Amino acid sequence: MYKGIAGSEGIGIGNVVIIEEHEIVIENKKITDTDAEIARLQGAIEKFVNDTNAMADRMEKTVGAKDADILRGHIQMLQDPTIEEQITALIVSEKITAEKALDQVLEQTAEIFAQIPDELLQQRATDFRDIKARILKILLGIEDYDISAAPAGTVLVAHDLTPSMTAGIVAENIAGILTEVGGRTSHSAILARAMEIPAVLSIDGICTAVKNGDRVVLNGTSGEAIVNPDAETEQKFAGLLEEYKKEKELLKKFAGVPTVSADGTKVELVCNIGKPEDAKKAVECDGEGIGLFRTEFLFMDRDTIPTEEEQFEAYKKALLMMKGNQVIIRTLDIGGDKDIPYMGLEKEENPFLGFRAVRYCLKHSELFLSQLRALVRASSYGNLAIMIPLITGIEEYRKVTEIITGIMREFDKQEIPYDKNLKIGVMVETPAAAVCADILAKEVDFFSIGTNDLIGYTLAVDRGNANVEYLYSAFSPAVLRLIRNIITEAKKTGIPVGMCGEAAADPMMIPLLISFGLNEFSVTPTSILATRREIARWTKVEADKVAEQIMSLDTEQKVASVLAKLTA
Repeated sequence: MYKGIAGSEGIGIGNVVIIEEHEIVIENKKITDTDAEIARLQGAIEKFVNDTNAMADRMEKTVGAKDADILRGHIQMLQDPTIEEQITALIVSEKITAEKALDQVLEQTAEIFAQIPDELLQQRATDFRDIKARILKILLGIEDYDISAAPAGTVLVAHDLTPSMTAGIVAENIAGILTEVGGRTSHSAILARAMEIPAVLSIDGICTAVKNGDRVVLNGTSGEAIVNPDAETEQKFAGLLEEYKKEKELLKKFAGVPTVSADGTKVELVCNIGKPEDAKKAVECDGEGIGLFRTEFLFMDRDTIPTEEEQFEAYKKALLMMKGNQVIIRTLDIGGDKDIPYMGLEKEENPFLGFRAVRYCLKHSELFLSQLRALVRASSYGNLAIMIPLITGIEEYRKVTEIITGIMREFDKQEIPYDKNLKIGVMVETPAAAVCADILAKEVDFFSIGTNDLIGYTLAVDRGNANVEYLYSAFSPAVLRLIRNIITEAKKTGIPVGMCGEAAADPMMIPLLISFGLNEFSVTPTSILATRREIARWTKVEADKVAEQIMSLDTEQKVASVLAKLTA
């Protein structure tokens, strides 16, 4: 049996498919048969065109015509006669391999576009590098597994699952996920919970311990996985799966009812989403609004920055789906665990402490202006609120509100409608913002506590680092004191406070959050009913007793142990 971190609850039974990341290595060697090498090149180009057309057709059905057209554009770029002519000429003159010649020509072409002082043309550099990587893999015989083609009953096994790798997941075909790294706040875990896929993370060496086709049973609630179980063990897990399904059925009685504590205190129970389509899932799961719309997902899995119009339509779509319920939309934040190649983000020693979120947006004024214009325009279609991430002081907030005020003045002149009472709040995820919550609360419209990053920043822990992952906990006395301070200071000025980090759905945290006075719990859509049930268990008096005891404890271990007993 393998023991890891319980990343997404549920029972999984299925067959292993290992997702490998391949390194592209080009040999620097001379060739003698140039005709054969040119034939290899032409064959690779033909395969690239056929594969890309198939991908585009599939994408048009699942994602939309615009994204499919981006792929078809890659074919047109490659079929520029001068490109193949240059590659062929290099093969003949330098007696080098097709891989080497293609790498040189396409990289030179990418560099030319990268130097042009035009944002759209600069993005062509990324397109050419993407084309290059894909054809090189064809030439080298490297095959990336197509996750979208995974058969029913697949257990995905990977070192980690990145956002781009998981874009094509068909949830009903994936029985479970196992990874070598990551915790409950990693992309793999968040994605798994959103798609209701059981997941066990941080199983050291699992990629080499299993092989494709191995039978696996896993418990995403306890963090256990068994490879090639005997018939008795698999039968036991099948029974657990049935019990899990029954438990989910019992939760349905909490659908369609207000979210109230045992003594009738009303709170908001809303959802975290990444795409406008996810708002549909929020409605289906009985979410009362959207507490966090992660707009970075609009920028991912594509080759160009989404236009103002594309963003406007996305925000509008989510607002219309929520039918007047509040939708809090976070401005662009490319987290340290995400990569968007076309944006030209430099690799940083510590990306979580680097050039991201509001820092990046204020520097890239055109990109930020486009997003803010789209947001303000969309506000006329529903109850929209803008949330600014990674705030460390009031100066950043003022700079953003100044830009938004300018947009509003422009829209007034042009008679473009927008919500005149548009709310602008901040995501409190840095210790600086938490400690200075009293200063921020005097000017901002709301707080939303991002516990995932707040924990990491407070405890100086990279949650993806297995060596220090044990320190990463919302139950740290330091973290709990910051959360309490944020809520306390917000209440003094009368602004609402939500929590959009994973802690908002943790049953052990809920009595503390009720006691502190949290107004809004923002969780994964599939966690709505379970969270509503937990909130309904507690009166304010009972929660206060728990909080008084917990806040007197001096270690994370004591806090977790006592809370486990009190909330069982």
